[in-house]
Formats: sequence, structure tokens, C-alpha cells
Amino acid sequence: MTALVNIHDLKKSFTQPEGGKLLVLDISEFQIAKGEQVAMIGQSGGGKTTLLHLIAGLLSPDQGSIQIDGIETNGLSEEGRDRFRAETIGYVFQTFNLLPAFTAIENVRLGMAFGSGKHQHARAGDLLARVGLQDRFNYRPGQLSVGQQQRVAIARSLAGRPKLLLADEPTANVDPSSADSVLELIRDTCHEEEVSLLTVTHDMQIASRFDRIEKLDEINQVDHTTASS
Repeated sequence: MTALVNIHDLKKSFTQPEGGKLLVLDISEFQIAKGEQVAMIGQSGGGKTTLLHLIAGLLSPDQGSIQIDGIETNGLSEEGRDRFRAETIGYVFQTFNLLPAFTAIENVRLGMAFGSGKHQHARAGDLLARVGLQDRFNYRPGQLSVGQQQRVAIARSLAGRPKLLLADEPTANVDPSSADSVLELIRDTCHEEEVSLLTVTHDMQIASRFDRIEKLDEINQVDHTTASS
């Protein structure tokens, strides 16, 4: 299969309070194929979120190459990375990151960086309906349950028709009885939209739903007992 994500010789460190450098990630090679769904499992503080932020262009690596759909993202300007991310990558955050003053459909439309208002509204409504919120378009986050907020966040992450969806512990803030349905919603929607998916989790029960499971401590050459995410 053709690779959508290609990572080579990636390193990322952070400056510690005393001024020294703490190496968090040292990954020689990692790929995700177009349309592939991958679960990456790793302990809390092991660098999972840092890896997602690097792939999304929210952080810059110390060295190495990150290519997404043939584009070397490290070579883009900050404005170029922002535009590329808006056009290519969807992101499901642990904390949802919904704007409290906006309705569900407005939050989803904020995930669309480009396009006409008419098409944006239709696309947002379709996504909310597909995640089971067709009767919650005009509800604000504070009027929704945690599980419903997560569904809005999932719809928003797919609003811009991304090629890659990054999901950071997507079931961490929903109750266990809802975790399976949230995960299957993400996977099914990505399959329907032909979107590649990388989900990071510390929960093997979540990872076991995927055909491909990667263990971060096996591809990362850093001792995770001293790293932070």
C-alpha cells in the first residue's frame, strides 16, 4: 500500500527547568498507509501526544523528516503548516476543545477552513447526523453530555475532509460503557470517508480493536521511564 505518513530519523527533546535537554522521542522509521487504521499503545508520559503534535505540525522536531501525502512538513513556514494541517489533518483531542459559546453545528463548521458557507452547513449537518446528533444541532457544549461532546469533536475533526485523522486517547473522558461506541464511531466514519487513522492510547483493550498495533516503546529508542509526553 502507498504510504500517507513517512517518518524517518525523528528526534524531539524539551528543555528542563534546570536548562538541560530531555530527549522524548527518537524514532528511526514509522509509516502509515493510505486508508490504514493504526493503534499506538504506550504508557502515560511516554511521548504519544508529542508524536501526534509533531505529525500535526503543532510542534517542530529537533531533527528528522515527516512527510504527509508526499509533503515534507518540516520545510513549510508556520503559515504553510497551519494551512496544510487545515486541509489535510483532523485531530480528536482528549479534552474535546469545543468552544462553549458556539452551538454543535457552529463548532463543526469551525473545522472547515475553506469552502462556501452553504456547503459548510450541509457538510456539518451531515456529519452531526452520522454521529447521532441530528437533533442537537443548536445545542451548546454545556447542554450536551460528555459523550455527545465527544461526538461533536469527532464530527468537527472530519469536517475539512482530512486525509489523516489523529486521535489522542479518544475514549479517556467518556465512561467505560461508551468507550466502545465512541471508538467504533471513529473507525467506521474514517472507513466511510477513506481517512487514515492513528489512535494513541494506553489501554490495550482499545488497541486490540485494531488490525495493526504499534508499541511506542518498541519504535522509540528513548527510555520512557524518564520521558514525558
